[in-house]
Amino acid sequence: MSDVQAGERGSGEAQAWIGLGSNLDGPHERIVQALAALERLPLTRLESASRRYASRPVGPQDQPDFVNAVAAVRTRLSPLALLDQLQALEQQHRRVRERHWGPRTLDLDLLLYAKERWQHPRLTLPHPEMARRAFVLLPLAEIAATLVLPDGRRVAEAADELAMGLAADDVRAV
Repeated sequence: MSDVQAGERGSGEAQAWIGLGSNLDGPHERIVQALAALERLPLTRLESASRRYASRPVGPQDQPDFVNAVAAVRTRLSPLALLDQLQALEQQHRRVRERHWGPRTLDLDLLLYAKERWQHPRLTLPHPEMARRAFVLLPLAEIAATLVLPDGRRVAEAADELAMGLAADDVRAV
C-alpha cells in the first residue's frame, strides 16, 4: 500500500491543520480555490476553515500583504503524502520559489498532523514557526481554540499573547 493510499502505520484517519497564504494574482480568490481543492484531495476531507486574514509579509517588505487562513482536515494520507498533495496544489497555482519569504501565488504549510512530532528532511512537525506567527495562530484559534501546542499552551492562549503585541493593521480579519 502506498503513502497516498493510507497513513504510514495503516491506522485510520488523522486530523491535520494546514496554513494557507497568498499575496499574488488575486490572493482572496486563491485561498477560496485552495480550500475547494483541499476538499478534493484523495482520502481527505475538509472539516473546517477559518476566516481570511490580511497580514504584512514576513521578511522582505517590498511585496503585497498576504491573505491567510487555516484549514482543518481529516486524512488517511501519511504526513509526507499529504505534503506531496499540498505541494502539487501549489504547483497548480504556479507557485514559484524565487527567494526565501518572497511573494507567492499560494503557500500551503502542514502545521500539525495529529499529535505527531516529526523530523524529516522535507517536513518538520509541528511546523517550527507556527507558535510565533500571528497570521497562523489567530485563524487557527478560530477553528481549534482548545488545541494544545507542543509548548503546552492552548492555541487561544498563544494567539491572545501574540495579538497583544500587534499593531492594529499587522494581522486583521478580512
